[in-house]
Amino acid sequence: MVATDTLTNPIGVHALVWVGDTSPASLALAVEKTRATGFDLLELSLHDSVNLDVAAARDALRAAGLGVACSRGLAFDADVSSDDPAVVERGEKLLHDSLAVTQGLGGTHLTGALYSALGKYGHPLTEAGRRNVVAVLRRLAAEAQARGMTLGLEICNRYETNVVNTARDALRLADDIGAGNVLIHLDTYHMNIEEDDLVRPVHEVGERLGYVHIGENHRGYLGSGHLDFTSFFHALGDIGYRGPITFESFSSAVVMRGLSNDLAIWRNLWSDGEDLARHARAFIAGQLHAAAAR
Repeated sequence: MVATDTLTNPIGVHALVWVGDTSPASLALAVEKTRATGFDLLELSLHDSVNLDVAAARDALRAAGLGVACSRGLAFDADVSSDDPAVVERGEKLLHDSLAVTQGLGGTHLTGALYSALGKYGHPLTEAGRRNVVAVLRRLAAEAQARGMTLGLEICNRYETNVVNTARDALRLADDIGAGNVLIHLDTYHMNIEEDDLVRPVHEVGERLGYVHIGENHRGYLGSGHLDFTSFFHALGDIGYRGPITFESFSSAVVMRGLSNDLAIWRNLWSDGEDLARHARAFIAGQLHAAAAR
């Protein structure tokens, strides 16, 4: 995967900027829009993988010269942080299936809330639930290692998980899993809610950072909110981060109703995905250039 404009980081965009599902027609549109707007990578959420034609998607991505990463969260009836063995088993199967889909698409990175359902919990994580998370992700990491792949622990806010809310939480979980191919995934939208600032977590994670989501505090146009992106990108430069940086934004005009409800998308801050994406691509490139010129 070759980044453009002499930038060393591949710049990605989440497919949900373009389409709400992964049907063949939607996937073809997402690939074309991603290529046309100058991104290097397309991130696919596997919440709708039952409708994904993996072989056709792989061919379309290759033809467009795009890299691919996959992400997902789990459901409450398939939650590896549950105390119920049957629920954990369903969640583990989803994760292993997702790993196979990611590889089938030509990707090497499966990331997201791989450790829990994506939604508001009514109680803290139990000790038994955490043991289940560690055991499941150890097995998933071993399979990923055999496939030459990495896993990302995306750090999500308290309203979307009770397992990992801060960089320190993610580092502790990764340490307990004990696999070198389990990396940390920072997301500025979630960091804004849970972290003291956008700099210290980057330095704490350091070389274990494997994936980055860029999103504004309200998930709208980058730079239209209050996040200190300059300091964040400078911190990425401090640690020499060269991995993907993917723009993530959601609108209920695009995202399917179920996922839109899960993510609490009650208002739309944009309606033109192409304009939003072009702006994001230029914004991220500008931040990377500025950080490199320090």
